[in-house]
Amino acid sequence: MGTTSPEANPALADPVAEGRRVVESADAAGIVMRLLGGVAVFLQAPGARPLLHREVRDIDVVTPRGSKRAVAALLQSLGYVEDEVFNAFHGAHRLLYVDVEHERKLDVFVGVFTMCHEIPIAARLNREPLTVPLAELLLTKLQIVQLNERDERDIYNLCYHHEIGAGGLEAELIAELCARDWGLWRTCQGTIERCRSDLSGYELGDGDRALIDDRLKRLWATIDAAPKSSKWRWRAKVGERVRWYEEPEEEAAGD
Repeated sequence: MGTTSPEANPALADPVAEGRRVVESADAAGIVMRLLGGVAVFLQAPGARPLLHREVRDIDVVTPRGSKRAVAALLQSLGYVEDEVFNAFHGAHRLLYVDVEHERKLDVFVGVFTMCHEIPIAARLNREPLTVPLAELLLTKLQIVQLNERDERDIYNLCYHHEIGAGGLEAELIAELCARDWGLWRTCQGTIERCRSDLSGYELGDGDRALIDDRLKRLWATIDAAPKSSKWRWRAKVGERVRWYEEPEEEAAGD
């Protein structure tokens, strides 16, 4: 890959447009990279206009293991500056770069998505041209323990714009992952319950609210009905006496 001057290839002010630029530049360079986070939710809405708008502050991407050197060269050519301290501590699974001009972070997950829970995310990166598949995208939101309004809006947008099932939000895949991991199952349970409860606080039409609630209800029914592994059943006996999730550092929290 050539060494393009960052000054000749500056980052775009709009994070959604910039996320697309980064992934398309990676594709042109032969690097597999896909978006997640708020930018991905926007791009998965018709016309990149989700039902519920929210501010997008940062850009999150995932890339397979073995591509860190190529990713570093690409991002440098696109005008990004490496956070050397963060990368020295977390570089095996996470890389952080900064768009100084727009005071924006670009977070790179390497091979796996790990925040409150670990989500295997690299195996299906070729399913979508710009983002991770919808099921994985939704699961990266459902796995959040300390949910905020931005996360709720992302979940509502995904459930509004996409049907539950094949070709949309693959509930069976989410259920399969939760059936192996009681902690992930428990967090998803809490997140879905909270999202259904909080729906009334958003300015939505009755039909839109009912649609989102129905899809969340159906999603949970599929998750809960899936046959559970012996590891899941053993961990379920321990329950909440032992913490079942990790607490990501504030700096490492995604968008």
